[in-house]
Amino acid sequence: MKHGKKYVDSAKAVDSAKFYESAEALDLVCKNAKAKFDETIEAHIRLGVDSRHADQQVRGAVILPNGTGKTVRVCVFCKEDKYEAAQAAGADFVGGQDLVDKIMKENWMDFDVVIASPDMMGLVGRLGKVLGPRGLMPNPKAGTVSPDVAKAVTEAKAGKIEYRLDKTNIIHCPIGKASFGAAKLEENFNTLMEAIVKAKPAAAKGTYLKSCTVTSTMGPGVPVATAKYGV
Repeated sequence: MKHGKKYVDSAKAVDSAKFYESAEALDLVCKNAKAKFDETIEAHIRLGVDSRHADQQVRGAVILPNGTGKTVRVCVFCKEDKYEAAQAAGADFVGGQDLVDKIMKENWMDFDVVIASPDMMGLVGRLGKVLGPRGLMPNPKAGTVSPDVAKAVTEAKAGKIEYRLDKTNIIHCPIGKASFGAAKLEENFNTLMEAIVKAKPAAAKGTYLKSCTVTSTMGPGVPVATAKYGV
């Protein structure tokens, strides 16, 4: 793959054989974010588990102290008596069967997070084939299935992100924007890492945090030392 001049210049600033402390790594990532837009900063964490086994799944959600820098559009499925509370909390779309029909018939997907009250999951379950592949299916572990939909909306708007393993046992998560600066990004990064360490499955053996890289949308990856997280 051929990279542009900015990427090549940025890559020269990164010693790929070195594991940087998180503060230094994120400072470097910010300096290397040279695109004309505010680049998203992401963490990619490889874990020493096998996602094919149910007892080694790692999944959850965490509220980043400084948010993600992204405007999150929230769609809520709940009974009518909760519509007002969900809207007051900032939900962009609230409904029930009407929203299911809109998604099914019009392929409408103008939202980033889906929240449902438990009594609506029978209805929302019909959207599994549409929402599932996009990672949007509400899930109790992620806090997106909740009897208190207003609280769930508030958390989603405040910068709550979901983390989960992909098929290659890597977690990919946004931790903010380049404009945040290294200090705020490090706070977000540490909060995410602590949540992932806390979520370590009992069945996991050997080294849990195999490797970690932080990167901006258009920049090169910077390896991060994980020893301080203790696993």
